[in-house]
Amino acid sequence: MSRYKNIMGNFLGIDVGSITTKMVVIDESHKLLAGLYLRNNGRPLETIQQGLAILASRLGDDQAIDGVATTGSARHLAAYLVGADLIKNEITAHSVAVIDLFPKTKTIFEIGGQDSKVILLREGVVVDFAMNTVCAAGTGSFLDQQAARLGISIEEFGRLALEAKHPVRVAGRCTVFAETDMIHKQQIGHSVEDIIGGLCDSLVKNYLNNVCRGKELLPPYVFQGGVAANQGIRKALERELETPMLIPEHFGLMGALGAAKLVKRAKPGRSRFKGFGLSKRSCTTRGFECNECGNQCEVVELLVDEQVVACWGDLCERYRRSYP
Repeated sequence: MSRYKNIMGNFLGIDVGSITTKMVVIDESHKLLAGLYLRNNGRPLETIQQGLAILASRLGDDQAIDGVATTGSARHLAAYLVGADLIKNEITAHSVAVIDLFPKTKTIFEIGGQDSKVILLREGVVVDFAMNTVCAAGTGSFLDQQAARLGISIEEFGRLALEAKHPVRVAGRCTVFAETDMIHKQQIGHSVEDIIGGLCDSLVKNYLNNVCRGKELLPPYVFQGGVAANQGIRKALERELETPMLIPEHFGLMGALGAAKLVKRAKPGRSRFKGFGLSKRSCTTRGFECNECGNQCEVVELLVDEQVVACWGDLCERYRRSYP
């Protein structure tokens, strides 16, 4: 039997990033009914299907979804697949989620699996933002790699950073230089704790000096994204800014939460959502280069049960007209 009988007014938010997929279902009162955080492992379509299956099992048989929104770097792919009613960029989605929780927030630090961003809010309105565009130093994937190289879990990585007595200087401006410098520090005898503590300090300084360069950073500060779970990075941020961070309860799901809240506000009427049964269907993509003109577009088609249901990448919309 379902845990949620007679569900009405539930809204699904999906945030598909480069490394992870986040999904939440909220009700009319913004209560979180279900949420999940999955690694893509290079297969976003399969991960979205897996997420839908998990949500269906958690919500039971009587779930009803009245609106779906997607966000993140793969938001369009996710929207075509699930039948989204709304597609929003991650800046908007993250901001909405934070403003609802911490209305006085002026700066959002968001560090995820492969990218990082800063969002400036004034009176609840986004006035500026910036994102990293080149190097993944300091993001979740880089920290995972370093933890694995040291033979420790990412949870232990954050704890060890807090135990550093004399954090060493580590070149944090580039993933290659940082790893090379860490190996050198190990070879000359520095403790793992001091190396990890130094790495966290260096990565935070790199984030503030590059992603946040030229931005007016004002408290209250909110720190979110998967890396907010890392105590070492969190404390390094607080030391640099000399101000405590506000950490949302669902810090890793904020983009998906914001998307769900946005589609609730939009009130789409009858949702386009294709249903949780999509998790059991065959979903694939295929690409080809169109030679009809000099653009030579790289066209991508989405197939569900071997039928093309969506198409994108064609500048002239030659193929999209066939699959609206």
